[in-house]
Amino acid sequence: MHVVVFTRSTPDTAAKVEVDGAGKVTWGDAALVVNPWDEYALEEGIVQAKAAGGKATVVAIGPDMHNEALKHSLAMGLDEAARVWDAALEGADSLAYATVAAAAVKKVGSVDLVLFGRESIDVGTDQHAYQTARKLGYSLLSNVSKILAIDPAAKTIKVERTVEEGKQVVTAKLPAVLTVLKDINEPRYPSFIGIRKASKAVIPEWSLGDLGVALPAVNAKVTKYKNLPPRDTRFELIEGTPEEQAQKLIDRLLEEKVL
Repeated sequence: MHVVVFTRSTPDTAAKVEVDGAGKVTWGDAALVVNPWDEYALEEGIVQAKAAGGKATVVAIGPDMHNEALKHSLAMGLDEAARVWDAALEGADSLAYATVAAAAVKKVGSVDLVLFGRESIDVGTDQHAYQTARKLGYSLLSNVSKILAIDPAAKTIKVERTVEEGKQVVTAKLPAVLTVLKDINEPRYPSFIGIRKASKAVIPEWSLGDLGVALPAVNAKVTKYKNLPPRDTRFELIEGTPEEQAQKLIDRLLEEKVL
């Protein structure tokens, strides 16, 4: 069985993200980390590939800043890595990402399972995973909290999904695209040997030409970002017993015509 996991580098969640004078997002000198949701997808890729005697490949789409996420993935134990980048991808939307992701899966070849983290925290979206599944024509299973069984011979997968109403058990045909939740596993730390091996790895870079794909027309494009306007916040501490505090609060709300 062959598993492909998609990942990316994102600013550390503790980083102060701002917009510079040119309307571009910047996080200063803060470190880049693996997109936190992706760590669970990477771990699950390793587990499922080893359980079936197969291999796991990690792919990132973007400029060379994403090599850090790829090397971290290799250090964890994924078998191969590749990065896709082309100048035409600058500012591309999620449909363009999905088009390229699907083409990358086809280039890898004979893929049974495609894994994504629940979402990308830097752009706050997961629609690219759904679009990738549609481009590939694969089954889509989202919000997976547990993979219950995979039958490579019968080409089926059984998973547990976490939905608003509780848990849902679903069986689907392989190949499939999954988005996974943090409940699915506990990501391992890269070993020292893994880190040394990953540091020497040469990661191939695929262009749109290498993938034999053209990007779809862009219907909406972000031209620049703006910082949120500063908020003037004030507060008043109401003193007294709980009964007195409640009465004072009601009086103020009536005075301000909130009630």
